Amino acid sequence: MTGTTETDLRAALESFVEPLSGVSLGASGAVGAVSVAGGTLSVEVTLGFPVRGYEPEFESALREHLARHGFDGPLAVRLGARIPAFVGNRGAQPLPGISNVIAVASGKGGVGKSTVAANFALALARQGARVGVLDADIYGPSQPRMMGLSGQRPTTRDGKSFEPLSNYGVKVMSIGFLIDDEQPMVWRGPMVTQALVQLLGETRWGELDYLVVDMPPGTGDIQLTLAQRVPLSGAVVVTTPQEIALLDARKGLMMFRKVEVPVLGIVENMSVHVCPACGHASHVFGAGGGRGMAERYGVPLLGELPLDLRIREQADAGSPTVVADPGSAAAQAYMSVARRAAAQLAAAAVRGAGTFPKISIEDNE
Repeated sequence: MTGTTETDLRAALESFVEPLSGVSLGASGAVGAVSVAGGTLSVEVTLGFPVRGYEPEFESALREHLARHGFDGPLAVRLGARIPAFVGNRGAQPLPGISNVIAVASGKGGVGKSTVAANFALALARQGARVGVLDADIYGPSQPRMMGLSGQRPTTRDGKSFEPLSNYGVKVMSIGFLIDDEQPMVWRGPMVTQALVQLLGETRWGELDYLVVDMPPGTGDIQLTLAQRVPLSGAVVVTTPQEIALLDARKGLMMFRKVEVPVLGIVENMSVHVCPACGHASHVFGAGGGRGMAERYGVPLLGELPLDLRIREQADAGSPTVVADPGSAAAQAYMSVARRAAAQLAAAAVRGAGTFPKISIEDNE
C-alpha cells in the first residue's frame, strides 16, 4: 500500500458496486471523507437506505473490493444513511413530510400480504427509519390487530385531521380504527377510493422516511385508481409459490408497470414449512414460483418467507414476528426483505425519474 493517496482511495471506493442496490458508490454520491494516515484507511459512506445492522456485511464486501485494488491495510468505515425522497409515478405530487410511499400488494387474497406488510414496516423501523403504515384494505382491515392497537381510536387536534396511532415505533392509520370490528364495509369502489385518499391526506404523519401502504388484494378499479392517485415510490408484490397465486401476482406486477411505479421486487410468502419436530422441509404450495416470476419479469426476488405457525400466532396476538422474536430465522428473513426493498428504492432514486430535492437524514449512532 506504499504510495497510496486519498485520490487513489476515493477512486477505488467510487468503483465499488453496493451489493443490495447494484449501484456504485460513485454513481450514488455515497463517498464522503476519506483519509490515509498511519497505514489505516478511514472512509465515510452514506447510503440511500437504512443501514442499522448492515455494517458488518457492507464492510466485509468493501474490504474485499479494496483488497482487489491493492488496499489491504486496516480499514475504518463510518456508515450512515441519507434517504432520498422519490415518487415513481410521474405527475403525482409528493406528500408533505413523507419521503417515500411503498405499496405492499398482491394479486389475490390469502397470500399473507398484510402480515408481510406489518413485518416489513417494523423491519424498516428496526433498521433506523421513520415509518408509518396505511391500512388500505378497507373491506378487511387487519393492521389494528396485527400492530397491537385493537380497540383504539385516533385523536384530532383541529377536527380536520387525524393523529395516527403508534406502536413499536411505527405510526398506523386504518379505517379499522373508525368502525366496529364486526361492521361490514358495503361501499362501492369510488367511495373506497375517496376514503383512502382522505385517510392518506388527512392524517398528520409528521416526518417519515417510508409510508408502507397495505393495499387491498386484487387488480381491479380500486387498486388501479390508488396506484394512479397515491404518489407511490415503489411496490412490493407478495405471492405464494402456488401457480394460481402467481397468475394473479403477475397481473399486479403489470398493473404497477402500467402506471410507471417501479416494482422493487417479489416476496414469496409461505415458501417452505420446516417441521418443528423432525426438521423435514415441505414445499406445501410448490417451489420456485416466486424466483421464476422474478427472473421472467427482470425484478429482484426480495426473499422467500417460511410457512410457520408462529408467524400467524404472533400477528394475531398483536406482536408481529420482527418484534416478538427478532432473533428468529423468520424475523431475519423479514429484515432482509425490507433492506433489499429499500436498497432497490434507493437505486430507483439514483436513476432519476421523479426525484425531489427533499431528503431526510437518519442518525445511526
